[in-house]
Amino acid sequence: MAFAHGANDVANAVGPMAATIQIFGQGYVAAKAAVPSWILALGGVGIVIGLATYGYKVIEKVGKRITEITPTRGFSAEFGTATTVLVCSTLGLPISTTFVLVGAVMGVGLARGFAAIDLGVIKRIFASWVITIPVSAVLAAVFFWILGAFL
Repeated sequence: MAFAHGANDVANAVGPMAATIQIFGQGYVAAKAAVPSWILALGGVGIVIGLATYGYKVIEKVGKRITEITPTRGFSAEFGTATTVLVCSTLGLPISTTFVLVGAVMGVGLARGFAAIDLGVIKRIFASWVITIPVSAVLAAVFFWILGAFL
């Protein structure tokens, strides 16, 4: 699973930064460009720091509150998630590993029956997904306008 996260999440995190650095260095973004190793390393360090500082909240919610996780269920969810993420990464599809893992944990819960999952937790997770996409779009536009005023 950690390998799958590295294959997908670091790439998603550093892609915009790599494009920005290429624009400052060359004045344009090439259709295909090599990403410097230091950018990948910075992305990896950022993910580790994020996990160490805030990751426990997500781990607790996904690992304990959606459904009861046993070693077999945990392995099945992790293996299903890793496989999905690696296939999508191989195809060049940027996906959310968190979305995939939540789906996998729901799947192992639903394998025991509908009553085995906490619908309240699932509703809050889905609501956060619906809210975060437009909020991040609005924030990005605001930051773009602010930066545009200074550049």
